[in-house]
Amino acid sequence: MTRCLIIAEAGVNHNGSIERAVDLVAAAAEAGADLVKFQTFDAGKIISRDAAKAAYQIASTGNAETQFEMVQALELSKEAHVRLIEACEAHGIGFFSTAFDPGSLDFLLELGLDRIKVPSGELTNLPLLRRFAATTLPVILSTGMATMDEIQDAVQVFEAAGIERSNITILHCNTEYPTPYEDVNLKAMLAIGEQFETPIGYSDHTLGIEIPIAAVTLGATVIEKHFTLDRTLTGPDHAASLEPDELRAMCAGIRNVEKALSGDGLKTPSPSELPNRAIARKSIVAAQAIVKGDVLTEENLGTKRPGTGISPMRWDEVIGSRATRDYQDDEQIEL
Repeated sequence: MTRCLIIAEAGVNHNGSIERAVDLVAAAAEAGADLVKFQTFDAGKIISRDAAKAAYQIASTGNAETQFEMVQALELSKEAHVRLIEACEAHGIGFFSTAFDPGSLDFLLELGLDRIKVPSGELTNLPLLRRFAATTLPVILSTGMATMDEIQDAVQVFEAAGIERSNITILHCNTEYPTPYEDVNLKAMLAIGEQFETPIGYSDHTLGIEIPIAAVTLGATVIEKHFTLDRTLTGPDHAASLEPDELRAMCAGIRNVEKALSGDGLKTPSPSELPNRAIARKSIVAAQAIVKGDVLTEENLGTKRPGTGISPMRWDEVIGSRATRDYQDDEQIEL
């Protein structure tokens, strides 16, 4: 099976601190993620100054500031991006970021970005989608809040630029933070794959690690999950994020599931269990002392471990035959 790409979404959980952002890089690498992803934006280019906060943002950051003020404080400078790339190289993990405006996209391209991530909120932003598509890079498309028709419109933008569907990975997503389990609808991920014939994945905002692991069992080729150094920190995304030990457990769980799905599908004893067959199975044995020549019957025979003798599946063949020698209780019968 295709190895799942695990994206550890640091997002804005650095709270504007480059030191904390570097620590997030280290934590993502230690957890076993493939990429650590940040968000690149100019708040003045993407949010009106009087835009309201979402309910989950108010719950985690209060209502004293506007959405613009909150997001502006979470911008990363160009110098910070360069330092994060250096930190990623030092820790052996890939750097990734989502651009939310054309200028940020151009900057990420200058840094050598080799794929594009379209966030859910930009799925219906045609001018930006066209800028994304013009790069002709492979694209990961998040679909929180979207309908199938909206996904179709976005996919067509990338196809029009010459990007084949094999290079468009569509992530099922729900943008409520945290997402109620009953609203996850993982089957929608499968429906997306069937309708658009693209690779599929899942961007998760639930609490815990079960749902992304379940998504991998259903065929997700990309998993994106928010994480933080401390879930109690103030900020819009911390409360719905994994802490480092949980991220580590999620990555390990995904890799274990991949191993479990890597078989050929044929039901045969595995090499690891073959030695246990003789121990766990049974053989036909004497249930009492038997004298040579005695007729072997239901009464003087039984089945007991180990399974190194005649299989009980030959019971009917043995019943009615005569003992070829004397047997003590528990001895395996021979024919």
